[in-house]
Amino acid sequence: MKVEQLIEDARKTILRAKENLSWTGDERDQARQFLELALGRAPKANEEVPAPAQRRFHRLVERRASGEPVPYILGWTEFRDLRLKIGPGAFVPRATSEFLAEQAIRRLRRRGRPVAVDLATGIGPIPLSIAYSLPKAEVHGTDISAAPLRQARANARALGLNVRFHLGSLFDPLPASLRGRVDTVTIHPPYVAAHEVDELPSELKNYEPAESLTDKSKDGTYLAGIVAEQGHDWLRPGGWLLIEVGSYLARALKSLMNKAGYVDVKSTEGPLGYTRVIVGRSTQA
Repeated sequence: MKVEQLIEDARKTILRAKENLSWTGDERDQARQFLELALGRAPKANEEVPAPAQRRFHRLVERRASGEPVPYILGWTEFRDLRLKIGPGAFVPRATSEFLAEQAIRRLRRRGRPVAVDLATGIGPIPLSIAYSLPKAEVHGTDISAAPLRQARANARALGLNVRFHLGSLFDPLPASLRGRVDTVTIHPPYVAAHEVDELPSELKNYEPAESLTDKSKDGTYLAGIVAEQGHDWLRPGGWLLIEVGSYLARALKSLMNKAGYVDVKSTEGPLGYTRVIVGRSTQA
């Protein structure tokens, strides 16, 4: 079978399976990526694809149609022009989180040698982006799960970036020397409410780690609340806390951060519009 027919058939297969997928994206582009992986090279226009490559390709398409995330299948994902390795056991970075990284970088640029901390970092897209954009920054990432941290460290080595990753919950594994010195704390917390997890597409609930999707609270703000309370201990006076949540939680998070004593609290919307980054400044010494 020729390239274009294979890609068109795969596009239709993926599209028919959309109830399993959190988003289908460009089905044709996905099919072309799978064919390149099956061939081990870019496909040529109008070429006849060898039977072994066709079989490999069909298996990849079947994995996608079952709901497996594209980055798991390819073994990589792109985030702010960085190609990051990823595999099962890790939260797939969302395109919306590029705005979170950009908001942090914009604030960090004002400092000569800034210090940045990213919590629940996963494979490290936020701290790696910061380190790539600001080579003089001291950057840390924490995560409660070992598997994504191994991938984060592998990404840092592959990209030649200096980010220190720590295994543990939120601020707990950070060196005490960082207290009161941090310029930005970022987090894209798990904010799906406990009762809503079963309603998620299989692409999310059957593949991505449960702890990366929900904090098991009634409204999805429990973990963000802990970060807001503890953030003052780590931020320098004037340092920023930045939390990415679904747009429907923006008002609740603004209220939470105001009550926690942050100032200049506001909700910022990125170009994709699905999430909001709630930012606030610590004034506590």
